[in-house]
Amino acid sequence: MAKTKWAVDTAHSSIDFSVKHMMIAKVKGTFHKFEASIEADPTDLTTADIKFNVDVSSIDTRNSDRDAHLRSADFFDAETYPTLTFHSTNIVKTGDDEYNVTGDLTIRGVTRSETFFVTFEGQGKDPWGNEKVGFSAEGKINRSDYGLTWNAALETGGVLVGDQIKISLQIEAAKEA
Repeated sequence: MAKTKWAVDTAHSSIDFSVKHMMIAKVKGTFHKFEASIEADPTDLTTADIKFNVDVSSIDTRNSDRDAHLRSADFFDAETYPTLTFHSTNIVKTGDDEYNVTGDLTIRGVTRSETFFVTFEGQGKDPWGNEKVGFSAEGKINRSDYGLTWNAALETGGVLVGDQIKISLQIEAAKEA
C-alpha cells in the first residue's frame, strides 16, 4: 500500500503523561490541544512521516494551581515556548505491528532525539464509510534534558517532582480525501 495522509481525530485521541510526586505516588495529566500530520502506509510504518504539535497551555492535571505552575517559566514557560513538537526521523519495525519511532522532540526550545514504542492497533471503516486507523505509543523522557528543572527538596529526603516522564498516546486518524 502507498503512503496515505491521515488526519488525527483529536476527539478520539489523547496525549497523556505521568510523573512521580514526592517519590511515592504518580501525578497524571493530559494535553487537550494538539494536531498531527501523518503520512503513512499503516501496515508498514517504516516509511512514515509523523509530525505532532502540542499546545503546552492546554496541559491539564486536574489541579488549576498546578497547571498554572506548569505553564509558568518554572516549567514549560508557555508564553515564550507555546508549542511542544515531534517529527519522526527513523522508524524501525520490531515485531508484528510494532515499531520504534525515533524523532526530534522539542520542548522549551531544546531539541533531542527520543524513541517511542508504537503499535498499529488496526484499520477499519466507521458507520459513515470513513477509513480509520489506530495507533498507540509509549515512551519516557527526562524533563531535565529539556530545561524543566524546577524542584523542591523533601524533609525526608528526595524531591517533590521526579525527572522521568512517562508519555502515552492513543491516536485515531481518518484517511484524508
